[in-house]
Amino acid sequence: MQGTLSQNAVPSVQLAARQRRRAVIATVLGNGLEWFDFTVYSFFAVIIAKLFFPTGNELSSVLLTVATFGVGFVMRPVGGIVLGVYADKVGRRAALSLTILLMAFGTALIGLAPTYDQAGIAAPLLIVVARLLQGFSAGGEMGGATAFLTEYAPPGKRAYYSSWIQSSIGFAVLLGAATGTFVTTSLDTQALYSWGWRVPFLIGILVGPVGYFIRSQMDETPAFSAIEEQGKEHSPLKEVLARFPRETFASFSMVILWTVCTYVLLFYMPTYSVRTLHLPQSTGFFAGMVGGLMIMCCSPVVGKLADLWGRRVFLSGAALAILVLAWPMFAWINHAPGLTSMLVFQAVFGVLIAVYTGPILAAFAELFPTRVLSTGLSVAYNFAVTIFGGFAPFLITWLIARTGSNMAPALYVIVAAAISLVGTFFVKDVRYGTQRAGAAIQ
Repeated sequence: MQGTLSQNAVPSVQLAARQRRRAVIATVLGNGLEWFDFTVYSFFAVIIAKLFFPTGNELSSVLLTVATFGVGFVMRPVGGIVLGVYADKVGRRAALSLTILLMAFGTALIGLAPTYDQAGIAAPLLIVVARLLQGFSAGGEMGGATAFLTEYAPPGKRAYYSSWIQSSIGFAVLLGAATGTFVTTSLDTQALYSWGWRVPFLIGILVGPVGYFIRSQMDETPAFSAIEEQGKEHSPLKEVLARFPRETFASFSMVILWTVCTYVLLFYMPTYSVRTLHLPQSTGFFAGMVGGLMIMCCSPVVGKLADLWGRRVFLSGAALAILVLAWPMFAWINHAPGLTSMLVFQAVFGVLIAVYTGPILAAFAELFPTRVLSTGLSVAYNFAVTIFGGFAPFLITWLIARTGSNMAPALYVIVAAAISLVGTFFVKDVRYGTQRAGAAIQ
């Protein structure tokens, strides 16, 4: 009898391990491809400005382009609430499959859109519609992906599992910057502006069928399956607002630095290097590859360490380091602009972003129970991203032009780091073996 039980237990353990590996692979690939679609727009902002927003004034064109980048974020809270509730009521798999199809459709609109010379005012309007659709999709991605991986994580590995989401964002940055480097260095200016800029977006269209297939094959998480019947009867949004205002505020405050680092220190830097530092476009792209590589490689390492040593030491330490280093690092690249300084800049901040974001999703998951996890995180995350991240490129471009100071991005990062540093003290400092055993099925 005992031998039979042990023999049955081995396949069960192996099956659970396979399911977890499939969950990680499906989430990382899907999330990385979706983020590639959403963010590649920022890498080609200078080119898009000239093709879709020709005002006769370079600054005005760039401002319109980065404002349109921000327009996508207006829909993120809406998408976060709608898709977050959908994930908490219908399931993580269904929500994640839907988000990737919506993102691919928005990307296709940009990649195939006629330019202003070809279609007049219809061209920028198509770009705006595409960004709104992408924003709605991205709004539901983070909450659903976090809920999925943290619910699949075995005891003591929640930070490690969820850190792969941030690693996939690093992969998206790396892939977007690598694609940008390739097209800008291998094509002449005429070819780049004629069709070369469309290549990343056309690649992104493949996200739809590939990502949908990957995610449709996933199994629903055991934690969600355990509360599925309850999910049909309760209102996740109402419960988040009524019962978890402190947790929502803590998550909101910590997301501020995360989103500012992502959209200022990573995605805006190719534009900054061209317009402000007057470097070749390929330099910004190449440096961006380094930043993406650091995040992709370091995030899982930090996540593993955060399961052993706690979340707060990494969150608070990284926030403080970014606050202290932002000003001198921006001063350096302005004093000595070039490939070397940009590479060091992206490498340093890439590591610090990984240290900050590696454990952050596990920290959020420990603030909300399963039945409202996707909704709670989606609300906090997307409002912070919309307010502080989406329009950051527009605000910084405007501030630089208005004040004549190239240090505007540094001030923005410093303020964000100070706010989020305070937020890190709300974190429950969970360590290996101390996770709340019943939290996953509340």
